[in-house]
Amino acid sequence: MIKRTVQECKSYDAPGHFKMTASRIIGKEETGAEKFWMGLSHFLPGGGADYAYEDSPTEKTYFVLEGEVTIYTKDKAEKIVLKKNDSIFIGPNEGRSLINETNMPASMLVIVNY
Repeated sequence: MIKRTVQECKSYDAPGHFKMTASRIIGKEETGAEKFWMGLSHFLPGGGADYAYEDSPTEKTYFVLEGEVTIYTKDKAEKIVLKKNDSIFIGPNEGRSLINETNMPASMLVIVNY
């Protein structure tokens, strides 16, 4: 077993993301986990992620801890609002964009397989 504290987590720049901070909690470097990594993302109002991952083979799960984030499919064809304690599974090769459309910060766990 490997315990990690928030103080041990280092921030990193997530490509295509804006007005947010991200830190990896669990992963190969941090704990030796080989099947998935888990991070914590904090989005300021207006913060989010550009449309991406349409050709990504990884599975992703988002779990909102605080606030609200809105997920959009390609060309904003579908809008999915996630509030506190809501989650979403994004399958392999599924694209998405994400935005915090509120005036309050939002925090979410991000779990992605390798």
